[in-house]
Amino acid sequence: MNTDKIRQEIRGLSDGKLFFNNAGSSLMPNIVVDSMIDYLHQEEQFGGYEVANRNTELLENFYAETAKLIHCKPSNIAFMTSATEAFAKALSSIIFKEDDVIITTVDDYISNQITFISLQKRLNVKIIRIKKLDNNELDFEELENLIKEHHPKLVAVTHISTNSGLIQDVENVGKICRQYNVLYLADCCQSVGQMVVDVEKIGCDFLTATGRKFMRGPRGSGFLYVSDRVLEQDYAPVLLDMRGAHWSEFDNYELFKTAKRFEHWEVSYAAVLGMMEAVKYANNIGLEQIENYNRKLAETLRTNLSESGFKVLDIGKNLSSIVTFCGPDNDLENIQNVLRDNNVFFSASYKHSALIDFTDKKVDGAVRLSPHYFNTLEEIDKVSEILRNSLK
Repeated sequence: MNTDKIRQEIRGLSDGKLFFNNAGSSLMPNIVVDSMIDYLHQEEQFGGYEVANRNTELLENFYAETAKLIHCKPSNIAFMTSATEAFAKALSSIIFKEDDVIITTVDDYISNQITFISLQKRLNVKIIRIKKLDNNELDFEELENLIKEHHPKLVAVTHISTNSGLIQDVENVGKICRQYNVLYLADCCQSVGQMVVDVEKIGCDFLTATGRKFMRGPRGSGFLYVSDRVLEQDYAPVLLDMRGAHWSEFDNYELFKTAKRFEHWEVSYAAVLGMMEAVKYANNIGLEQIENYNRKLAETLRTNLSESGFKVLDIGKNLSSIVTFCGPDNDLENIQNVLRDNNVFFSASYKHSALIDFTDKKVDGAVRLSPHYFNTLEEIDKVSEILRNSLK
């Protein structure tokens, strides 16, 4: 992997910033931005319908590249405007009834948790959260016992939480779900783009992802994976449009066969193209290379922070490129001021967005640095030194 070449293909690095907010919204490669601008210029000249018709084959590459990214078929992929939309579309295809059970974790994303609570309030669906072991890993024995006891309608697990670097063992969750024939939704919003994600190994029925984070695509882009099993059983979102079905009779329709039935007809095709280029860019580098390099960056950063006296809040045997920490006295404000003063781009998570996790960790929040494959070890050392000096 040629990091120098990759950095030259990012105009956003030209002003000397230290960019460590890839878990929030990353910097797009030039090809992503240029392709979208060119497409919009075409729409300016010829109108959206004509340009879409002229670029049909190019736009279809989105499905092929995304299928290659997560090891499935193009027919399993639907374009989404965000991971949240993908999550909602997947949930809306499941007919929940009173007393149905959803099993999830304490680390599920805030929007996912709120969605589950909304279902609980509206439909009296029950939410059960899997306990953690002392090492912060999921208790799989408890998961299996809960499935046997409650026969859940759905198991939903976030691969990497937005507020913690822990990589949860989604593959083992998939094995248990398949054993008991339970629907399984994997939120891979933070893992897609920073590491190898293989739906065959995960064994999920739905997988959700966004474009703007480690995938380095534009805002307003993402995708939903839908398994063959789900498609063959005619799962579809509650509110379909002509992208999802053929109007076959006055009062009937026929679902289309592929995951495109989960899409809406009207989307930004410039965003589709930009997302395609982002996925293609990552595929060309290779996700295994990206994962190995990212692990080295994150491990170095965690070591530097711990040795400098910061509280590193990431706990578990398998950690990602999301590094969360606070000051020795749980301070967040001073750290953020120092980072801003030194042109470091970062983000912060507060207790309201990780209510269970941060309550358990006895902190009110965390500063989050999320390095990616265009960052260098020299940048890791530089931000580490900036933070180290802030404690003097």
